[in-house]
Amino acid sequence: MARKKLEERNIRKLAKVGGKRTYSLTLPIEAVRGFGWKEGQKVVVEVDKKRQRFIIKDWPASSAGRKS
Repeated sequence: MARKKLEERNIRKLAKVGGKRTYSLTLPIEAVRGFGWKEGQKVVVEVDKKRQRFIIKDWPASSAGRKS
């Protein structure tokens, strides 16, 4: 099987999971490995409604125990 072009590999489909109120999305393995992320790692998902995009960031574990 021939490898897909980079543009085609970054096209993803949304899938419904669980009680049909949640969607999932796979991330490109190259990006996950590049960030050094591991399976089960926590991430923060921010919604930018103005620009209609999601921003996925590493969860700051160091601030987890802090109280404001």
